[in-house]
Amino acid sequence: MRPDNWDEIRTAYHVARLGTVSGAAEVLGVHHATVIRHIDALEERLGVKLFQRHARGYTPTEAGLDLLQVGQVTADQFEQLYGRLRGRGAAMTGDLVVTTVDSFAALLVPVLTDFQRANPELQVRLLSDPRLFRLEYGEAHVALRAGTRPDEPDNIVQKLFAQQSGLYAHRSYVAAHGVMRGEADCAGHRFIGPADENHRAAFNRWLRDTIPAERITFRASDLRTVGDAVIAGAGMGFLPTWWADHLPDLVQVCPPRPEWVVDAWLVTHVDLHRTAKVQGFTAALKEAARSWG
Repeated sequence: MRPDNWDEIRTAYHVARLGTVSGAAEVLGVHHATVIRHIDALEERLGVKLFQRHARGYTPTEAGLDLLQVGQVTADQFEQLYGRLRGRGAAMTGDLVVTTVDSFAALLVPVLTDFQRANPELQVRLLSDPRLFRLEYGEAHVALRAGTRPDEPDNIVQKLFAQQSGLYAHRSYVAAHGVMRGEADCAGHRFIGPADENHRAAFNRWLRDTIPAERITFRASDLRTVGDAVIAGAGMGFLPTWWADHLPDLVQVCPPRPEWVVDAWLVTHVDLHRTAKVQGFTAALKEAARSWG
């Protein structure tokens, strides 16, 4: 792709980001016919469709999504360069996309809220999904990941905190079934487990290896639902201590064990690591995480 195609690429990026020709035209300060002409010319030059046209606007194809991801990284890099040239660092504007697993999402929401409140020109997106978002393609600016240390090339990885988990029951469950007296006393109890029986968390492996399958009578696909099930008295389930400590009427049946610890990793891509919004947010995250472990 030649440098003189940059206007067309930038136009396609904004159409993919906003989903409409009129929105892209407004951002770029051009007529909507110019936007359409740029898209048509770029698709013809590439020999691939970047968008599906419909009455509601333009939906990116797989190729269009690739362009959107690369375009986001490029836009952030230009923003960083522009700020450096002005001598003040990149501005706290545009999108801040953070991805994590569902068990960490509740921790991130207040941090993101405070950070956005302090930087009102930022638009924050929190993606809570088990899918591994690719930072090198601009799918996210910051990732908070669980488990073993991530090893993707060109990513900067920092240990953020170690999440402790224990086995909990609601007082209503204890009143009905009593307290489990050690692992041998599981026959008369009900347990709440993961929907995925092969979930990799160490405490779920303990549950699978220690508790008979017929005693795991309630399964859930996310941590919030596990918490709701524990509160409802469906059985005993594993919860992070930081969460359980704020839930009323819970009984810690089994305290945290070292082998149940889940390490949390803060991941950024080398190209965007030093942008002002990434540096600012990760600093706020590290400060908040001091109390999470």
